[in-house]
Amino acid sequence: MADETRELILYVQSKRGISTFYRTPVATEVATSSPQGAQSAGEGTTRGEEGILFLSDDQARCVAHAEEIAARRGYHIKVVDIEKVGRVERLIAEHLRGVQTFPVLISPKGPRLEGAVQFTDEKLSELMPSELHSVRAFTYLKVRGGDLDRIRNLLETLPEVKELHFLTGDWDILVVLDFPPPATKRRVLDFVTERIRGIPEVLDTSTVVPEFSVTKFPIA
Repeated sequence: MADETRELILYVQSKRGISTFYRTPVATEVATSSPQGAQSAGEGTTRGEEGILFLSDDQARCVAHAEEIAARRGYHIKVVDIEKVGRVERLIAEHLRGVQTFPVLISPKGPRLEGAVQFTDEKLSELMPSELHSVRAFTYLKVRGGDLDRIRNLLETLPEVKELHFLTGDWDILVVLDFPPPATKRRVLDFVTERIRGIPEVLDTSTVVPEFSVTKFPIA
């Protein structure tokens, strides 16, 4: 059974256009078995100008973008074209009350994105929180007073260092570390003691390694 908490509904509104392109004849069914009702295989009718439904490029781009992010984060997108559902269903749909612009992406928990400009990596990721498969760790540093630019430059050269936050108080810097799987807590602490504490200006460290992490930030 599908996990309903990981399914989002994406409402789009197609446009009706006129197609005048040539279409091959559509063969009609044989009416009866009598000679009068029979038709040869080559006979049929052609379609003249007819209405077709299509998505605008901006809506189609939003669908592709949302599906790409969903697949990456373990979610499923159900696309609903409001022009193809019943009138009553459209009128009573709670999710679409007050909607002015399509597409509209609805999360199972209520928040939604409305309009193509809202469909960014950041906002789509917020609607689809994802478990981190890498190991994220947080290390507080106490450093000797001196050239902070030099310390910053040294830390930025380490691939495992993803963020630096400079603080006031008991600790001077908060370092956000990220290790690809199958990283372990010991590997994280080995890195901190060997690489970070190897910097002469670093006087002390304190590291937190979460057991489980969920993020709303975009992930690769």
